[in-house]
Amino acid sequence: MGFWTGRKVLVTGGNGFIGSHVVERLVTEGALVTSTASSEATRYRYLDRVRHAIRTLVGDLADPACAEEAVAGQEIVLHLAARVGGLQYNLEHPGSIFRDNLNSFLSVIEAARRESVERFLVTSSACVYPRDCSVPTPEEEGFAGRPEPSNEGYGWAKRMEEFLGRAYTKEYGMRIHVVRPYNAYGPRDNFDESSSHVIPALIRRVVRGDNPLVVWGDGGATRSFLYVTDFARGLLAAVERGTDAEPINIGSDEEVTIGHLAQVVAEESDRSVRIVFDPSKPIGQPRRACDTGKARRLLGFRTEVRLREGLRETIRWYRAQQPALVAS
Repeated sequence: MGFWTGRKVLVTGGNGFIGSHVVERLVTEGALVTSTASSEATRYRYLDRVRHAIRTLVGDLADPACAEEAVAGQEIVLHLAARVGGLQYNLEHPGSIFRDNLNSFLSVIEAARRESVERFLVTSSACVYPRDCSVPTPEEEGFAGRPEPSNEGYGWAKRMEEFLGRAYTKEYGMRIHVVRPYNAYGPRDNFDESSSHVIPALIRRVVRGDNPLVVWGDGGATRSFLYVTDFARGLLAAVERGTDAEPINIGSDEEVTIGHLAQVVAEESDRSVRIVFDPSKPIGQPRRACDTGKARRLLGFRTEVRLREGLRETIRWYRAQQPALVAS
């Protein structure tokens, strides 16, 4: 019998991009899953394949009563509900991003403490790291300096979530696990033009036929992208085998420039486009790459999906959601 078999597991935000993949994997592993959604209209978004096997709740997790209802009777809580966005969105909403993420987190972790859950997952982010961090970046630099300014609202919120996780471990003896995932992408990602991250933004524009394709910055900034199924595996591995409240990077050892990323997206979309760079636009973190050593040592975790393969699957999924674009 596996670790998750028969366990009662709450996945906050389980109807979302990352959460839905985690829920599906947990159902496969035999867990008894509860998922939360913020509205009735999105209760089963991305969860049709497993809706018969899960319990769902709708509400605002920032409301302590809602959080208590969701956590009641659970053995493990995976807190994935978050307000996130791309570079421009983060620049324009640092206060509300900080407020909304921290408010829901505070309600959920306190409900988990009161319920005496066995394990609690804090899903942090590589956004906690400062602009001048080492590359690849080790976990020890998570609280060095200030988070990268272009995502400081989200970065500070995630730092505070990590701090509270450690504090609850120290004061209340809770078993807390902390992960710092790197730039996630894959099927079910957010393709909204006002708030998407770089990969869905590029895919959307290439598939619709933008030519030239304008890319922010000079193309030299780098990222370490994490495919969503690897993300889900990493989270569950951290809960199974991670040490209490010690942050663990979850990411790929592939560091790629944004310029090269744009070229691969065009190639995998079968589009011939001219790529033009706009150095007047913000680029965010100049370099971001994951030190994967701790995840390998403690969790036995390595990514399985290489970037080109993951982009191919993501483009295929996006096109399937956009039949009119395929016809054009």
